[in-house]
Amino acid sequence: MRIRRILAAVFATAALAGLGLTGAATATAAVTVTAGSVTPGECTDNGGTIDRTTPVLPTCRGGTYDGQTVD
Repeated sequence: MRIRRILAAVFATAALAGLGLTGAATATAAVTVTAGSVTPGECTDNGGTIDRTTPVLPTCRGGTYDGQTVD
């Protein structure tokens, strides 16, 4: 009986650890964005604001496209 409880705990821990790793990989893949420039609409629609104080080109601050230049 004691062995069954231990095995059940081991399997439950392994299953939860597997879900945690899968969720972390999914979250990382969802946040990955290609470098380049975005339109002002893309920046604001995805939670960012346009920072026009940066030299040369405006930059998107916050949201999905954080740090990318705005055309």
